[in-house]
Amino acid sequence: MLLLACIGILFIYSAQSARGGSEWFSQIAWLFIGMSLYTGVSLTNYALFMKYSHWIWLLAVVMLVMVKWSPLGVSRYGAERWLNLGFYTFQPVEIAKLAGIVISASILTRSEVGDIKDSVQVLAKMALAILVPFLLILAQPDLGSSLVIPIFVFAQLYASNLSKRFFTTAIVLFVALVGAILIDNHNYVKFLDENGIDPQNVNGRYQETTWFPLKDYQRNRILTFVNPDKADPRGTGWNREQSIISVASGGLFGKGVKQGSQAQLGYLPRSVAHNDFIFSVIAEEAGFIGSAVVISLFGIILANSLRIAGQAKDRFGTLLVLGVVALFSVHVFVNIAMTIGLMPITGLPLPFLSHGGTFMVSCCILLGLVQSVYRYRKDF
Repeated sequence: MLLLACIGILFIYSAQSARGGSEWFSQIAWLFIGMSLYTGVSLTNYALFMKYSHWIWLLAVVMLVMVKWSPLGVSRYGAERWLNLGFYTFQPVEIAKLAGIVISASILTRSEVGDIKDSVQVLAKMALAILVPFLLILAQPDLGSSLVIPIFVFAQLYASNLSKRFFTTAIVLFVALVGAILIDNHNYVKFLDENGIDPQNVNGRYQETTWFPLKDYQRNRILTFVNPDKADPRGTGWNREQSIISVASGGLFGKGVKQGSQAQLGYLPRSVAHNDFIFSVIAEEAGFIGSAVVISLFGIILANSLRIAGQAKDRFGTLLVLGVVALFSVHVFVNIAMTIGLMPITGLPLPFLSHGGTFMVSCCILLGLVQSVYRYRKDF
């Protein structure tokens, strides 16, 4: 964890060095705060999180509501995802992810395994607990973060020996959702072609013809992925193309810190190079070897966490750790995959590497929970 955080600080500094940014310094400050909370959480018996799980969930929901419907909500780049407390602006979605993991593990733990298989009541509780923050996050809009929640919930449900019929139904619904998105994107492209509209200047005109709840920029990101020839290489397709160039040009050992032309010259936009696309900077400047080291460090964290899940003294501990593993896995896979063109561009940051105070602190708290499960694996 500390190695990843230090690598992140180094390459945040490198990505912002051309314009003299100070984001690397604030990242150090947030790392100290995060490590303090990590230590405190790891020393606290994780059973307390089960005891207060409903209050943690309620706090997260209240903060998500405040983002949209209070004067403290802050809008940036067309999205309302931040709360301004005066001395600090943070993203409640990270608290919501933590709350989702805790409340799901709590509900499943309080229910008998036999009941879960056929109990509509338990599934209804799970649906309510997850659907409320899911819809609030989706309304910000933050599609990437909202889709993380169902994944770690399904991981916890799978570990709870839920009926196979449930997962079969869930898979069918997921395939139907992906199909609906692709059909919507096809109709979107057809609408643009028939009306001679630039994807960058749709301005909601297509939305008037459909009920599908995607935003223009979300459709353009999907379009860039599934049909890059249709995307504007200087618009929605720019970040993707420049990221692929960054990764490809790094070679085996990279160009060296502060020597990556894509980030240093601004081809990889400086507004995203130090956060969502930090892996592109690492790949260009540290090469394949540096990228492999980063991925290996994540692999160590995830593998060790799975080992801890198997050693947990109770079901709550196991489900808690599995939720954390699933969340980290999604963030790592999706972020790296989007930088090399394997997935559409999303706003999911890379744990411990991407710049962001709230995300750094939440990652430290989550791994603090994992450490707590390991520390209290036996009754002392």
